Amino acid sequence: MLVVEDAPEFTRVVTTVLTNEGHRVRAVDTVAKALVELAALQPDMVILDLSLPDGDGLDLCRVIRERSTAYVLMLTGRDDEVDKLLGFRMGADDYMTKPFSGRELAARVEALLRRPRAAAEHHELRQFGDLVVNPAAREVTVADRTVELTRIEFDLLDTMSAQPKVVFNRQQLIDRIWGDSWFGDDHVVDVHIANLRKKIDQDGVKSWVRTVRGVGYSMRS
Repeated sequence: MLVVEDAPEFTRVVTTVLTNEGHRVRAVDTVAKALVELAALQPDMVILDLSLPDGDGLDLCRVIRERSTAYVLMLTGRDDEVDKLLGFRMGADDYMTKPFSGRELAARVEALLRRPRAAAEHHELRQFGDLVVNPAAREVTVADRTVELTRIEFDLLDTMSAQPKVVFNRQQLIDRIWGDSWFGDDHVVDVHIANLRKKIDQDGVKSWVRTVRGVGYSMRS
């Protein structure tokens, strides 16, 4: 597990909490060091501060999403809603603000690590016009062009494309993708759906993810 935090007092607390829970922890205090350790350690999770001496944690989160499948839990003193939404848009799996409870941090970490990923009901290719979902390879193409999705974005698409006639409400999607230990609100679903649409939709064509007002989301067959 990799902790990216430049404040020694918070580094000590986070490291102690995680170590006491049985996790092996490596702590660094800059973006540059984090990128080195990301490649060397290939951690299961990154605990990430946003305000770092040599860069912004949001940019680092984006790079992590491009290079790693690690869960990202943002732990920061920046409590504006805008920062939280940007964090999720960059691919964060969870977001906590300082000061924080050690018990809550431990609980959120455990919830992320045991969070079930959406299981494909059918493993063959699923085609919706120019959109093709390959659940076995976790690949998506649009008009023969490979689309890079985050784990959450793919899991959302996987869940909906497996049952295109089903309309999923936000809580159902949270239960399937985040698990029943999710601490946040259901607004996180809307953020990731918006990101997914930007990546798979084509100009002049209705979104493949259909919004059913007052209910939730489904695939447009």
